[in-house]
Parts: sequence; C-alpha cells; structure tokens
Amino acid sequence: MSPIEQALLTWIHLISAAIWVGGSLFIGVVFSPLLKTMTDSIEERLQIMIKVGKRFNKIAVPSLIILMGTGLYSSHVLLGKPDLLFLTSYGTFLVIKIILVIALIITYVVHVRVIRKDVEEKIMSRQMPQDQIQKLRKKIIILGEVTVVLSVAILFFASLLDAGV
Repeated sequence: MSPIEQALLTWIHLISAAIWVGGSLFIGVVFSPLLKTMTDSIEERLQIMIKVGKRFNKIAVPSLIILMGTGLYSSHVLLGKPDLLFLTSYGTFLVIKIILVIALIITYVVHVRVIRKDVEEKIMSRQMPQDQIQKLRKKIIILGEVTVVLSVAILFFASLLDAGV
C-alpha cells in the first residue's frame, strides 16, 4: 500500500472513530445530564433520548462498521500470522483491542435489544408503567457507560499500536 493510500485509510479510520466515540461521549457526558434540566419526567427524557439515539445511530452504526473494516484491513498482515499476535507486544495489544471491540459490539447489540421496537413504541405512546421505565432507564445508563468506557479503552489501545509499543 502506498503512503497516500495508508494515510487515506488512517484518515477514514480516525473520522469514523471521532464520530463513534465523540458522539457516544457527547450523549453520555453532555446531552444526558442536560436532559435532567429540561424535564423532570423520566418518560419524557426517555422519549427524547430515543429520538436522539435513532438519529445518532444513522451515522454511528455506519461509522462503527467502517471503523472495524478499516481496522481489520490495517491489521490483516499481522492477523494472517498468528505467531506474531502472541509473540510481540503489538500483537498482544491488537488482540486486546479486538476483544474490546467484540465486547463493544455485544454491548451495542444488548442495548438495541433492550430498546427494541415494541418497547420503543410503548415509551413513545406513554403506555409503559413507571416501574418498567425506571428499570429500563437503569439498564440504558449502564449500557451507555459500558459503551463509552469500552470505546475510550479501544482508543487507548489504538494509540499504543500507533506508537509501536
């Protein structure tokens, strides 16, 4: 791969990471706490968060897919030589990063399953009992926090790989 092709691949990877991680951090650290000042109703907060989440997912999911694709492509040479994965620090960090990405995907899938279409419709039409809303809110918060922590950890391992540690 030529240097310009490598630069383009890295640039696409970084743009995708910025969208995924930056958006996740913004929602968790800025937007979610701001919702508490907008309304006291947990139901209304969930309704707003569902709308924001659906909109964010339109760019976040493609970004995550591109991020994984460019990451796999960048590491395909090393992945083709399993002995290097476990005999070098670069390989070890790559394996850890891949495990974290798998954990992130699982967390995201669970998050999508928690707010599936029928649950979303009940919330939006105000047909979900308050006790269920409270339980759902707790699950969403935990899954969101796990997503952010995993995303930031993945970025840390990406920086280790980039530094050639």
